[in-house]
Amino acid sequence: MKLRKKTVLAIAILMLSHTASADINVGVVASLTGAAAALGSDLNRVLPLLPATMGNEKVNYILLDDATDPSTAVKVTRKLITENKVDVIIGPNINPNAAAMAQVVADAKTPLLLTTPYFPAEAEKRAWLFQPVQSAGLMVQRLVDDMVASKVQTVGFIGFGDSWGDLLFAELQRAAGAANIKIVAAERFKRPDTSVTAQVLKVTAARPDVIFIGASGAPAALPQIELRQRGYKGKIYQSHGVTTRDFLRIGGRHVEGALIPASPMLVAEQLPASMASKEAGAKLNAAYEKRHGADSRSTFAGNTWDAALLLGNAVPAALKAGKPGTEEFRIALRAALERSKDVVGVNGTYTMSPADHNGLDQRARVLIEVKNGRWTYLK
Repeated sequence: MKLRKKTVLAIAILMLSHTASADINVGVVASLTGAAAALGSDLNRVLPLLPATMGNEKVNYILLDDATDPSTAVKVTRKLITENKVDVIIGPNINPNAAAMAQVVADAKTPLLLTTPYFPAEAEKRAWLFQPVQSAGLMVQRLVDDMVASKVQTVGFIGFGDSWGDLLFAELQRAAGAANIKIVAAERFKRPDTSVTAQVLKVTAARPDVIFIGASGAPAALPQIELRQRGYKGKIYQSHGVTTRDFLRIGGRHVEGALIPASPMLVAEQLPASMASKEAGAKLNAAYEKRHGADSRSTFAGNTWDAALLLGNAVPAALKAGKPGTEEFRIALRAALERSKDVVGVNGTYTMSPADHNGLDQRARVLIEVKNGRWTYLK
């Protein structure tokens, strides 16, 4: 009888422990179609490498396509929250969609780990957004530092006519103004455009010392191709949003010499041993390229990797407050993410706080050049 009671008790404990356990549902929003598909595809390709468990709980990754469209991004975000009952969302890969999603996740009290450098002015929205990717200000400042070292006096700008282009131009204005570098021309184009001849002619007519292309992905190659074909021989700077294989493929010889601020992971094997993120970046590159081929590495894959890294670091503390699928768990997860400290990722070392949901410093950026069709570390 005693043996039977012990057996029944053991079974009951096992059943209770099983019912107390719940899968962690992670929504992923990416541009799998549309003008930013090259960026979204890199986010998608890294998903099989992300942790299958966090805090001893199974993780389900639920991927939806935002079609490079803000209104679609809102729809799929709501679907993830209401139908899939996700605990957290990773993505999207472009700023206009991040801006559209920000209020939705704030209303639902669902943390959003961004894979694009967007941060809103409104405190309510910022509370639920975490940006495990270098800020635009940090990266643009690196380019302006190089301009100062090269004694540049004037710069021309050609960028997207959307929130990403707006952000890069604002940061260029701030950093260049502080360095007494004059912006002599500023032109915009749309992501789907197939010609930027008019914009290039206007910018080159101003005779800038250098030109900064404020775009991302494969479309960023278009202005540089046009500039080189029309004989512009000055330095061309690109944003950190161009570091995809498609940019190199489409730009070809015309994007040779492009100067880009980048995540350390892109050139991890070339970095000095003293850089904390060198080992993490090299390991991700090896695993990613084993799966997708040589030179397939991408900082957009790295951003997603670090988002999952920070999430995995925060989950154990959140599980003490509630089960996955509950508001208590999501609130605790947000609080734990905010307490991230000395988390070494492929982008850099993260230390967050209530006032800083990015947590990266100057160690999170390097200057690279396109040389012989490859990313080359400069400094």
